[in-house]
Amino acid sequence: MPTSAPDPLDRSAQAPLPADDPTILEVGLDRLAARWAEASGRLPMNAEQMSGADRRAQARGVPGLVLMEHAGAAAAAVAAALIREEGRDATAPVLVLAGPGNNGGDGFVVARRLARAGGRVIVALVSVADRPGTPDAAVNWERLAHEERTTLVHCPAPRDIKVLEPGIARAALVVDALLGTGVSGPLREPIRSAVLLVRAARRLGVPILAIDTPTAVDLTSGDPSDPVVRATATITFHRPKAGLLTSRGAALAGRVLVAPIGIPSEADRG
Repeated sequence: MPTSAPDPLDRSAQAPLPADDPTILEVGLDRLAARWAEASGRLPMNAEQMSGADRRAQARGVPGLVLMEHAGAAAAAVAAALIREEGRDATAPVLVLAGPGNNGGDGFVVARRLARAGGRVIVALVSVADRPGTPDAAVNWERLAHEERTTLVHCPAPRDIKVLEPGIARAALVVDALLGTGVSGPLREPIRSAVLLVRAARRLGVPILAIDTPTAVDLTSGDPSDPVVRATATITFHRPKAGLLTSRGAALAGRVLVAPIGIPSEADRG
């Protein structure tokens, strides 16, 4: 019996890293999962182990900006697929809620890549400070100033988040790039108000994409703080995360995809 030729898009062993993948924004969620099957099949790790692997990868010569570009490219692909598969209006803006750290930096890469693909993106820096607090995130924030299809806003206080609320139902998608690891105790402002805005969007039927983990879900334990994001899908990186495999973490993360970002396997070993 004749067999069809294998689909090169679904052969994860040959798949390029996300930022080097020319067709990544055209691929659906199932095919992205197949493309990244090797990463999702790795042993899980906790938040501390992921931080160590990231740090050791950079010590071995993999720049943080490169890791961030791969992470953002993967997240942008999941965002584009969600918009299509959830039947959202592709001409409506995507809202990226970004915290001041590297999780926000991943969100800035998402915004740039979606904008260059023809989308409209509103990027809110949710931080008391008027620029990101890590060097790599700051670089990607500054790059957005030159993107014609992005609107940048600074949200240092709850009242600034409130300004975004009237149009939230019309968003194609909300990207939660606020916090990449769990927190202890209740969230502080302005992150708390941003999470409440995400929750309002979810109630209105807007799909939510979380980067790394839904904000306030601990990547190690899966335990939530208050309030917490409930995502439609979560994109995490390098290896599955222990907290997202617990019953509470899984319920809040929605569909979880694991993307490779170029961390060498030897960086997993301290």
